[in-house]
Amino acid sequence: MTDQTNGTTRRALMTAGAMAAAALAVAAPVLAAQPAPTAAPVGDQSNGDASGSGMITVKDGTHIFYKDWGTGQPIVFHHGWPLSSDDWDTQMLFFLSKGFRVIAHDRRGHGRSSQTAVGNEMDTYAADVAELMAHLDIRNAVHIGHSTGGGEVARYVARHGRGRVAKAVLIGAVPPIMLRTAKNPGGLPLEVFDGLRKAVAENRAQFYRDFPSGPFYGFNRPGAKVSETTIDNWWRQGMNGGIKAQYDCIRAFSETDFTDDLKQIEVPTLVLHGEDDQIVPIADSAHLSIKLLKHGTLKTYPGLPHGLCTTHADVINPDLLAFIKG
Repeated sequence: MTDQTNGTTRRALMTAGAMAAAALAVAAPVLAAQPAPTAAPVGDQSNGDASGSGMITVKDGTHIFYKDWGTGQPIVFHHGWPLSSDDWDTQMLFFLSKGFRVIAHDRRGHGRSSQTAVGNEMDTYAADVAELMAHLDIRNAVHIGHSTGGGEVARYVARHGRGRVAKAVLIGAVPPIMLRTAKNPGGLPLEVFDGLRKAVAENRAQFYRDFPSGPFYGFNRPGAKVSETTIDNWWRQGMNGGIKAQYDCIRAFSETDFTDDLKQIEVPTLVLHGEDDQIVPIADSAHLSIKLLKHGTLKTYPGLPHGLCTTHADVINPDLLAFIKG
Protein backbone atom coordinates (compact mmCIF):
# COMPACT_ATOMS: atom_id res chain seq x y z
CA MET A 1 0.00 0.00 0.00
CA THR A 2 1.48 3.40 -0.97
CA ASP A 3 1.81 6.47 1.26
CA GLN A 4 -0.75 8.20 -0.95
CA THR A 5 -3.21 5.36 -0.43
CA ASN A 6 -2.54 5.35 3.31
CA GLY A 7 -3.24 9.06 3.46
CA THR A 8 -6.48 8.67 1.52
CA THR A 9 -7.58 5.86 3.80
CA ARG A 10 -6.78 7.84 6.96
CA ARG A 11 -8.67 10.89 5.65
CA ALA A 12 -11.70 8.69 4.79
CA LEU A 13 -11.72 7.15 8.25
CA MET A 14 -11.40 10.53 9.95
CA THR A 15 -14.26 11.92 7.84
CA ALA A 16 -16.46 8.92 8.60
CA GLY A 17 -15.68 9.23 12.30
CA ALA A 18 -16.53 12.92 12.32
CA MET A 19 -19.85 12.25 10.56
CA ALA A 20 -20.74 9.52 13.05
CA ALA A 21 -19.89 11.78 15.99
CA ALA A 22 -22.03 14.56 14.55
CA ALA A 23 -24.95 12.19 14.01
CA LEU A 24 -24.65 10.95 17.58
CA ALA A 25 -24.58 14.49 18.91
CA VAL A 26 -27.82 15.26 17.08
CA ALA A 27 -29.50 12.01 18.10
CA ALA A 28 -28.45 11.98 21.76
CA PRO A 29 -30.92 14.63 23.02
CA VAL A 30 -33.76 12.91 21.13
CA LEU A 31 -32.87 9.50 22.51
CA ALA A 32 -32.52 10.88 26.02
CA ALA A 33 -36.04 12.30 25.79
CA GLN A 34 -37.59 8.92 25.04
CA PRO A 35 -39.28 7.08 27.94
CA ALA A 36 -37.46 4.06 29.29
CA PRO A 37 -38.75 0.75 27.89
CA THR A 38 -40.98 -1.25 30.16
CA ALA A 39 -40.60 -4.96 30.70
CA ALA A 40 -42.99 -7.20 28.75
CA PRO A 41 -45.55 -8.91 30.95
CA VAL A 42 -44.95 -12.55 31.73
CA GLY A 43 -47.54 -15.18 30.84
CA ASP A 44 -50.83 -14.68 29.03
CA GLN A 45 -51.56 -11.19 27.79
CA SER A 46 -55.23 -10.32 27.56
CA ASN A 47 -55.01 -7.31 25.24
CA GLY A 48 -58.77 -7.05 25.30
CA ASP A 49 -58.28 -3.39 24.47
CA ALA A 50 -56.66 -4.34 21.15
CA SER A 51 -53.38 -2.79 22.27
CA GLY A 52 -50.85 -4.81 20.33
CA SER A 53 -49.88 -8.46 20.45
CA GLY A 54 -49.92 -11.28 22.92
CA MET A 55 -49.65 -14.98 23.61
CA ILE A 56 -52.29 -17.28 25.05
CA THR A 57 -51.87 -20.80 26.37
CA VAL A 58 -54.60 -23.14 25.13
CA LYS A 59 -55.88 -26.23 26.91
CA ASP A 60 -53.09 -28.60 25.89
CA GLY A 61 -50.37 -26.13 26.88
CA THR A 62 -49.64 -24.84 23.37
CA HIS A 63 -48.74 -21.15 23.15
CA ILE A 64 -50.59 -19.27 20.41
CA PHE A 65 -49.20 -15.91 19.27
CA TYR A 66 -51.62 -13.24 18.06
CA LYS A 67 -51.80 -9.61 16.96
CA ASP A 68 -54.71 -7.41 17.99
CA TRP A 69 -54.79 -3.84 16.72
CA GLY A 70 -57.36 -1.07 16.65
CA THR A 71 -61.02 -0.78 17.57
CA GLY A 72 -64.32 -1.15 15.78
CA GLN A 73 -65.80 -4.28 14.20
CA PRO A 74 -63.28 -7.13 14.44
CA ILE A 75 -61.79 -8.76 11.36
CA VAL A 76 -59.97 -12.00 12.10
CA PHE A 77 -57.40 -13.27 9.57
CA HIS A 78 -56.39 -16.94 9.16
CA HIS A 79 -53.16 -17.58 7.25
CA GLY A 80 -52.17 -20.31 4.82
CA TRP A 81 -49.56 -23.06 5.00
CA PRO A 82 -46.70 -22.85 6.00
CA LEU A 83 -46.85 -19.14 6.73
CA SER A 84 -47.82 -16.95 9.69
CA SER A 85 -50.00 -13.98 10.55
CA ASP A 86 -47.36 -11.79 8.88
CA ASP A 87 -48.78 -12.89 5.54
CA TRP A 88 -51.71 -10.55 6.26
CA ASP A 89 -49.58 -7.44 6.82
CA THR A 90 -51.04 -5.52 3.87
CA GLN A 91 -54.64 -6.36 4.77
CA MET A 92 -54.11 -5.63 8.47
CA LEU A 93 -52.81 -2.13 7.75
CA PHE A 94 -55.51 -1.46 5.16
CA PHE A 95 -58.42 -2.38 7.43
CA LEU A 96 -56.85 -0.75 10.46
CA SER A 97 -56.81 2.50 8.47
CA LYS A 98 -60.53 2.00 7.73
CA GLY A 99 -61.46 1.90 11.41
CA PHE A 100 -61.63 -1.85 12.02
CA ARG A 101 -60.12 -3.94 14.77
CA VAL A 102 -57.77 -6.42 13.10
CA ILE A 103 -56.69 -9.71 14.64
CA ALA A 104 -54.43 -12.45 13.30
CA HIS A 105 -52.76 -15.42 14.95
CA ASP A 106 -49.95 -17.82 14.12
CA ARG A 107 -51.47 -21.29 13.83
CA ARG A 108 -49.93 -23.84 16.21
CA GLY A 109 -46.60 -25.01 14.82
CA HIS A 110 -46.31 -21.90 12.64
CA GLY A 111 -44.63 -18.54 13.12
CA ARG A 112 -44.14 -17.58 16.77
CA SER A 113 -46.52 -20.14 18.24
CA SER A 114 -45.31 -23.38 19.84
CA GLN A 115 -43.61 -25.82 17.47
CA THR A 116 -46.10 -28.53 18.27
CA ALA A 117 -45.67 -32.25 17.68
CA VAL A 118 -49.37 -33.00 18.23
CA GLY A 119 -52.70 -31.36 17.45
CA ASN A 120 -51.69 -30.39 13.92
CA GLU A 121 -55.11 -31.03 12.38
CA MET A 122 -58.23 -29.04 11.61
CA ASP A 123 -60.32 -29.86 14.66
CA THR A 124 -57.57 -28.59 16.95
CA TYR A 125 -56.80 -25.59 14.74
CA ALA A 126 -60.45 -24.52 14.99
CA ALA A 127 -60.54 -25.19 18.74
CA ASP A 128 -57.44 -22.99 19.18
CA VAL A 129 -59.22 -20.18 17.35
CA ALA A 130 -62.28 -20.65 19.56
CA GLU A 131 -60.12 -20.29 22.68
CA LEU A 132 -58.52 -17.13 21.28
CA MET A 133 -61.88 -15.60 20.38
CA ALA A 134 -63.22 -16.36 23.87
CA HIS A 135 -60.05 -14.97 25.45
CA LEU A 136 -60.46 -11.69 23.56
CA ASP A 137 -64.28 -11.81 23.81
CA ILE A 138 -64.62 -11.31 20.05
CA ARG A 139 -68.16 -11.03 18.67
CA ASN A 140 -69.74 -9.76 15.45
CA ALA A 141 -66.50 -10.63 13.67
CA VAL A 142 -65.65 -11.16 10.03
CA HIS A 143 -63.38 -14.19 9.61
CA ILE A 144 -61.15 -14.19 6.52
CA GLY A 145 -59.09 -17.24 5.59
CA HIS A 146 -56.63 -17.87 2.78
CA SER A 147 -55.84 -21.38 1.52
CA THR A 148 -55.43 -23.61 4.60
CA GLY A 149 -56.79 -20.69 6.61
CA GLY A 150 -59.98 -20.94 4.56
CA GLY A 151 -60.45 -24.47 5.83
CA GLU A 152 -59.80 -23.27 9.35
CA VAL A 153 -62.46 -20.58 8.92
CA ALA A 154 -65.00 -23.08 7.61
CA ARG A 155 -64.48 -25.44 10.54
CA TYR A 156 -64.38 -22.69 13.17
CA VAL A 157 -67.51 -20.92 11.91
CA ALA A 158 -69.46 -24.18 11.58
CA ARG A 159 -68.48 -25.64 14.96
CA HIS A 160 -67.66 -22.71 17.24
CA GLY A 161 -68.82 -19.48 15.66
CA ARG A 162 -72.51 -19.31 16.51
CA GLY A 163 -73.23 -15.93 18.08
CA ARG A 164 -69.71 -14.64 17.41
CA VAL A 165 -69.45 -14.45 13.60
CA ALA A 166 -71.08 -11.89 11.31
CA LYS A 167 -69.56 -12.88 7.97
CA ALA A 168 -66.91 -15.15 6.49
CA VAL A 169 -64.53 -14.99 3.54
CA LEU A 170 -62.74 -17.90 1.86
CA ILE A 171 -59.86 -16.87 -0.41
CA GLY A 172 -58.09 -19.44 -2.58
CA ALA A 173 -59.39 -21.82 0.06
CA VAL A 174 -58.97 -25.60 0.30
CA PRO A 175 -62.63 -26.59 0.96
CA PRO A 176 -64.53 -28.73 0.22
CA ILE A 177 -61.59 -31.21 -0.03
CA MET A 178 -58.41 -31.15 -2.08
CA LEU A 179 -57.66 -34.89 -2.25
CA ARG A 180 -59.01 -37.04 -5.06
CA THR A 181 -61.44 -39.57 -3.65
CA ALA A 182 -64.34 -41.64 -4.94
CA LYS A 183 -66.66 -38.80 -3.87
CA ASN A 184 -64.29 -36.13 -5.20
CA PRO A 185 -62.97 -37.41 -8.54
CA GLY A 186 -61.77 -33.95 -9.59
CA GLY A 187 -59.34 -33.64 -6.68
CA LEU A 188 -55.58 -33.89 -6.74
CA PRO A 189 -53.98 -37.35 -6.41
CA LEU A 190 -52.32 -38.37 -3.16
CA GLU A 191 -48.95 -38.40 -4.96
CA VAL A 192 -49.06 -34.59 -5.16
CA PHE A 193 -49.20 -34.27 -1.38
CA ASP A 194 -46.71 -37.07 -0.85
CA GLY A 195 -44.39 -34.99 -3.03
CA LEU A 196 -44.89 -31.97 -0.77
CA ARG A 197 -44.10 -34.07 2.28
CA LYS A 198 -40.97 -35.46 0.65
CA ALA A 199 -39.75 -31.98 -0.29
CA VAL A 200 -40.33 -30.63 3.23
CA ALA A 201 -38.61 -33.59 4.87
CA GLU A 202 -35.56 -33.66 2.59
CA ASN A 203 -34.73 -29.98 2.21
CA ARG A 204 -37.34 -27.66 3.63
CA ALA A 205 -35.18 -24.56 3.19
CA GLN A 206 -34.73 -25.14 -0.54
CA PHE A 207 -38.35 -26.11 -1.10
CA TYR A 208 -39.51 -22.97 0.70
CA ARG A 209 -37.43 -20.99 -1.78
CA ASP A 210 -38.66 -22.84 -4.86
CA PHE A 211 -42.38 -22.90 -4.03
CA PRO A 212 -42.98 -19.13 -3.87
CA SER A 213 -40.56 -18.59 -6.76
CA GLY A 214 -42.87 -20.60 -8.99
CA PRO A 215 -46.56 -21.49 -8.76
CA PHE A 216 -47.62 -19.87 -5.46
CA TYR A 217 -47.49 -16.32 -6.81
CA GLY A 218 -47.59 -17.25 -10.47
CA PHE A 219 -43.99 -16.15 -10.91
CA ASN A 220 -43.50 -19.11 -13.26
CA ARG A 221 -45.89 -17.62 -15.80
CA PRO A 222 -44.51 -15.90 -18.94
CA GLY A 223 -44.09 -12.17 -18.39
CA ALA A 224 -44.61 -12.39 -14.62
CA LYS A 225 -42.99 -9.62 -12.60
CA VAL A 226 -40.99 -11.57 -10.03
CA SER A 227 -40.51 -10.01 -6.59
CA GLU A 228 -37.46 -11.39 -4.78
CA THR A 229 -38.46 -9.67 -1.56
CA THR A 230 -41.86 -11.39 -1.66
CA ILE A 231 -40.10 -14.72 -2.10
CA ASP A 232 -37.73 -13.90 0.78
CA ASN A 233 -40.65 -12.99 3.03
CA TRP A 234 -42.44 -16.25 2.23
CA TRP A 235 -39.24 -18.18 3.03
CA ARG A 236 -38.77 -16.26 6.29
CA GLN A 237 -42.28 -17.06 7.48
CA GLY A 238 -42.05 -20.72 6.52
CA MET A 239 -38.70 -21.31 8.18
CA ASN A 240 -39.92 -19.71 11.42
CA GLY A 241 -42.35 -22.56 11.93
CA GLY A 242 -41.73 -26.11 13.08
CA ILE A 243 -41.07 -28.79 10.48
CA LYS A 244 -43.13 -31.46 12.28
CA ALA A 245 -46.22 -29.27 12.45
CA GLN A 246 -45.82 -28.10 8.86
CA TYR A 247 -45.34 -31.68 7.67
CA ASP A 248 -48.50 -32.78 9.49
CA CYS A 249 -50.44 -29.77 8.20
CA ILE A 250 -50.14 -31.06 4.63
CA ARG A 251 -52.51 -33.86 5.55
CA ALA A 252 -54.77 -31.42 7.40
CA PHE A 253 -55.26 -29.14 4.41
CA SER A 254 -55.40 -31.84 1.74
CA GLU A 255 -57.42 -34.67 3.30
CA THR A 256 -59.90 -32.86 5.55
CA ASP A 257 -63.44 -32.91 4.16
CA PHE A 258 -65.20 -29.59 4.83
CA THR A 259 -68.42 -30.48 3.02
CA ASP A 260 -70.55 -30.62 6.16
CA ASP A 261 -68.90 -27.48 7.56
CA LEU A 262 -69.83 -25.48 4.48
CA LYS A 263 -73.42 -26.73 4.65
CA GLN A 264 -73.71 -25.65 8.28
CA ILE A 265 -72.47 -22.06 7.82
CA GLU A 266 -75.39 -19.68 8.27
CA VAL A 267 -73.67 -16.30 7.82
CA PRO A 268 -73.04 -14.52 4.51
CA THR A 269 -69.86 -15.95 2.99
CA LEU A 270 -67.74 -14.53 0.19
CA VAL A 271 -65.69 -16.96 -1.89
CA LEU A 272 -62.77 -15.33 -3.75
CA HIS A 273 -60.46 -17.29 -6.05
CA GLY A 274 -57.85 -16.62 -8.71
CA GLU A 275 -58.68 -18.38 -11.95
CA ASP A 276 -54.99 -19.17 -12.49
CA ASP A 277 -54.53 -20.69 -9.03
CA GLN A 278 -51.94 -23.45 -9.51
CA ILE A 279 -52.00 -24.56 -5.86
CA VAL A 280 -55.73 -24.95 -5.14
CA PRO A 281 -57.39 -25.45 -8.54
CA ILE A 282 -60.56 -23.41 -8.74
CA ALA A 283 -62.72 -26.09 -10.37
CA ASP A 284 -62.47 -28.41 -7.39
CA SER A 285 -62.61 -25.76 -4.69
CA ALA A 286 -64.44 -22.46 -5.13
CA HIS A 287 -66.78 -23.78 -7.82
CA LEU A 288 -67.86 -26.59 -5.49
CA SER A 289 -67.89 -24.64 -2.23
CA ILE A 290 -70.30 -22.05 -3.54
CA LYS A 291 -72.86 -24.79 -4.22
CA LEU A 292 -72.73 -25.91 -0.57
CA LEU A 293 -73.02 -22.52 1.13
CA LYS A 294 -76.47 -21.24 2.12
CA HIS A 295 -75.58 -17.58 1.71
CA GLY A 296 -72.54 -17.63 -0.53
CA THR A 297 -71.25 -15.15 -3.10
CA LEU A 298 -68.57 -16.16 -5.61
CA LYS A 299 -66.09 -13.75 -7.18
CA THR A 300 -63.25 -14.99 -9.37
CA TYR A 301 -60.30 -13.18 -10.94
CA PRO A 302 -59.01 -14.06 -14.41
CA GLY A 303 -55.25 -14.68 -14.45
CA LEU A 304 -54.70 -14.19 -10.72
CA PRO A 305 -52.57 -16.70 -8.75
CA HIS A 306 -52.95 -18.45 -5.43
CA GLY A 307 -51.10 -15.70 -3.54
CA LEU A 308 -53.39 -13.00 -4.89
CA CYS A 309 -53.73 -11.20 -1.54
CA THR A 310 -50.07 -10.25 -1.87
CA THR A 311 -49.66 -9.82 -5.61
CA HIS A 312 -52.97 -8.00 -6.10
CA ALA A 313 -53.80 -6.48 -2.73
CA ASP A 314 -54.94 -3.32 -4.51
CA VAL A 315 -57.73 -5.38 -6.10
CA ILE A 316 -58.58 -7.74 -3.25
CA ASN A 317 -58.69 -5.26 -0.37
CA PRO A 318 -61.43 -3.01 -1.83
CA ASP A 319 -63.52 -6.08 -2.71
CA LEU A 320 -63.20 -7.34 0.86
CA LEU A 321 -64.15 -3.91 2.21
CA ALA A 322 -67.23 -3.76 -0.03
CA PHE A 323 -68.40 -7.17 1.18
CA ILE A 324 -67.82 -6.35 4.84
CA LYS A 325 -69.67 -3.04 4.59
CA GLY A 326 -72.41 -4.42 2.33
